[in-house]
Amino acid sequence: MALAFDEATDTVPDGMRWIPGGTFIMGSDHHYPEEAPAHPVKVDGFWIDETPVTNRKFMEFVQATGHVTAAEKIPDEKDYPGALPEMLRAGSLVFMPPKTINGNDLTQWWTFKFGANWRRPLGSISDIRGKLDHPVVHVAWPDAKAFADWAGLELATEAEWEFAARAGSDAEYAWGDEFMPGGRPMANTWQGVFPIRSTKAKGKERTSPVRSFPPNGFGLCDMIGNVWEWTADYWTTRHPEPAKHSCCIPSNPRGGAANDSYDPRQPDIRIARRVLKGGSHLCTPDYCRRYRPAARHAEPEDTSTSHVGFRCVKRPPLSGEHG
Repeated sequence: MALAFDEATDTVPDGMRWIPGGTFIMGSDHHYPEEAPAHPVKVDGFWIDETPVTNRKFMEFVQATGHVTAAEKIPDEKDYPGALPEMLRAGSLVFMPPKTINGNDLTQWWTFKFGANWRRPLGSISDIRGKLDHPVVHVAWPDAKAFADWAGLELATEAEWEFAARAGSDAEYAWGDEFMPGGRPMANTWQGVFPIRSTKAKGKERTSPVRSFPPNGFGLCDMIGNVWEWTADYWTTRHPEPAKHSCCIPSNPRGGAANDSYDPRQPDIRIARRVLKGGSHLCTPDYCRRYRPAARHAEPEDTSTSHVGFRCVKRPPLSGEHG
């Protein structure tokens, strides 16, 4: 059982918000199958970053620790049986709008760019000048975990993350039941014809500075859109069935086992997958409607992309932890 948490006296890093615990309905029965079934879940109170971790903050971490991200390392051929030798180079996945769409092949708008990493989000000729307040991208799960360890924090469970995003509401979106109330964008999502044409101003098509859109009811920004966010949980294809009795509502449930999270479409590659939450600037009504708290996505923990970032949490000490 958690101790009573005195947010006024406990030392907490700047830029975090206290989220009071409670019970909520996690998931959805009305959208993608992996979001079902909707089920009651309890979470204890915790602190969470007001925004995704920014390039500025990640730079502080790298300067302090010398951390080298997965995107900056040459892949080990043993981990990727059958990979072409010329592809075993440092880099990351970058969204590149195609001129036309050919069928349902998603790879036509994703390019593995050699030299792409958090410092150079579009490849070796790019940089993050003027983008220090944008969410850091091109971070794999171990990079996010390493940052959290350095900061004395943790990554949220999927249940904690969704509870924080909902902010006490059971509305469809983090801000209400209408996607764009009065025609006003409430999050950084795709505008235009995906993936060919964005109607945003030149230079605004990708990530945006944190706090560019209104916070949710808990004062948290970018819980929806801008970048997907890593959680601590291993991927499961569905949520567990709801408890039959109120006494059995799970408390901060965790994802499944690492072995069960492997991608069955790639039987030779044994890379665990983690749950991403929140959607990104590439989510759009005509392709990916995952700009909702209930939405979730599987991502191999070794994979980094130009639309995935993270934020951290701090949990109260457990009973007896202070002796």
